[in-house]
Amino acid sequence: MASNMDREMILADFQACTGIENIDEAITLLEQNNWDLVAAINGVIPQENGILQSEYGGETLHGPVYGPTSHSTAASSTPSSSSAFRHVVPSRQIVERQPRMLDFRVEYRDRNVDVVLEDSSTVGDIKHILENELQIPASKMLLKGWKTGDVDDSTVLKTLRLPKNNSLYVLTPDLPPPSSSHSGALQESLNQNFMLIVTHREVQREYNLNFSGSSTIQEVKRNVYDLTSIPVRHQLWEGWPSSATDDSMTLAVSGLTFPCHRLTVGRRSSPIQTREQSEEQCTDVHMVSDSDGDDFEDATEFGVDDGEMFGVASSALRKSPMMPENAENEGDALLQFTAEFSSRYGDCHPVYFIGSLEAAFQEAFYGKARDRKLLAIYLHHDESVLTNVFCSQMLCAESIVSYLSQNFITWAWDMTKEANRARFLTMCTRHFGSVVAQTIRTQKTDQFPLFLIIMGKRSSNEVLNVIQGNTTVDELMMRLMAAMEIFSAQQQEDIKDEDEREARENVKREQDEAYRISLEADRAKREAQEREMAEQFRLEQIRKEQEEEREAIRLSLEQSLPPEPKEESTESVSKLRIRTPSGEFFERRFLASSKLQVVFDFVASKGYPWEEYKLLGTFPRRDVTQLDPNKSLMEVKLYPQETLFLEAKE
Repeated sequence: MASNMDREMILADFQACTGIENIDEAITLLEQNNWDLVAAINGVIPQENGILQSEYGGETLHGPVYGPTSHSTAASSTPSSSSAFRHVVPSRQIVERQPRMLDFRVEYRDRNVDVVLEDSSTVGDIKHILENELQIPASKMLLKGWKTGDVDDSTVLKTLRLPKNNSLYVLTPDLPPPSSSHSGALQESLNQNFMLIVTHREVQREYNLNFSGSSTIQEVKRNVYDLTSIPVRHQLWEGWPSSATDDSMTLAVSGLTFPCHRLTVGRRSSPIQTREQSEEQCTDVHMVSDSDGDDFEDATEFGVDDGEMFGVASSALRKSPMMPENAENEGDALLQFTAEFSSRYGDCHPVYFIGSLEAAFQEAFYGKARDRKLLAIYLHHDESVLTNVFCSQMLCAESIVSYLSQNFITWAWDMTKEANRARFLTMCTRHFGSVVAQTIRTQKTDQFPLFLIIMGKRSSNEVLNVIQGNTTVDELMMRLMAAMEIFSAQQQEDIKDEDEREARENVKREQDEAYRISLEADRAKREAQEREMAEQFRLEQIRKEQEEEREAIRLSLEQSLPPEPKEESTESVSKLRIRTPSGEFFERRFLASSKLQVVFDFVASKGYPWEEYKLLGTFPRRDVTQLDPNKSLMEVKLYPQETLFLEAKE
């Protein structure tokens, strides 16, 4: 069993041989082979011929030496007392912390900008990137949306303990809002027609071209290519305004003179042609050839670098690499890649997705089925002899550019530097599996560049095609279209499944909504019934209370009445007969000296309060309740007897 120190050395040698930088992946592969270095390497890299010695177990490996030392001579591969791999990667690198990448989506007015940075960067670094994207001075920005308190430009992102995905927004209180009048003027300019008078310098010929304000500078250059046969990348222009800095800019905002503007175009002279012109003045007959100039110009047309024509490595003529070495921030690396690609091969090229590979997956595969696209991954290699021809003639062909932009999300990576190559292989293993990673790992330099066509599926990502650099435009287009046919068939199935799923969800939502409405109606009905019952109960309580109150008053009045005098009484007695509204009669005798109020109390004690009923006399007809209740019955002429009747007041 290997000790911890031995395992550390085995891990270092395994990473050096296979180029696998991901420590977890390397440890997993070694554990699968019980930390047997030879078996683990054989499982990752197929051995074909040659002999490789390993000091682990004293076995002999049949196969070439892999890793950074694989290009050395046969003499240098002779076994020595030290490990064949140990000197390549120092063991201390095993424990080095990989930088953590943070994704930011920054919102400003109607724009969203995606920023990817290492956690060792500062808040000011984000502002500098936004300054380039939004064309707003960093000093005018207020970056909001942080979860913590005090944050300034010098704050290191690592100290904020942020999650991987973050959302921020930019405020610019010192800047005026966009003017609606400016928008109206811009719209008017987009609808105007510009007359461009273009002079072809070499043949001294003028072309009068009409373009709408919504046309782009790139469209103008392509039209001029059709007239002059000068490719866009070889056109040398004079007369464009200084504000026309981007070929994607419309004529309306480029600063052209309206309605007519003059331009001059010519063919850009190459270093070869300059050298050729100076050599034509020599008397050496070996340098004179009728076809020399045409041959050189044709070579440039077909994407062969000037340095290659003279046996000079093309990489020696280039000033900067396509991508920085040890590119950890994929967004920044892709920005440099796009800029360098444009400077080398012109602006007519695929639109490369700026962001991580995971973000490209998200953009291509995880939207609605109708919006999904294929993912094309372009793997560049500066040391391949096929690279320049493939880029200039294949990738920059207008038909390829147009087809890719309509149907693909295109992502790129530079495999020239070993660190960047190892990083991509790690990403490839994570997203596509070890088989695809091994396929790319075994590709030779002269087989690059590679074009991978990826289709997203429900459970995994499938590599439909791996296109090598030794192809033609027609073959490349054919293979792209073939991949598109496979994707379209799968997309139709996905659209059908998605429509059926949405239909089911709509039915479920409608059922849920109908059920909710039914519950609401039942609840409202139940509440209305409860309110009605409560109101009835309240009215019933009031009625009972009123009846109880009236009964109490009636009893009180009945008890307060003076006793009824007898018929044989010696005092004057008045006999009253009272008819109720229901037709009943009741009689009572009263002393003639009793007050009229006693009669009213008697009537009220029978349930007919004088506030609700009036007491009427018959002959003559009169309203007794209107008389003074303090007068006696004798005084109001209710003596010796009288018939009265009750009538409800209105």
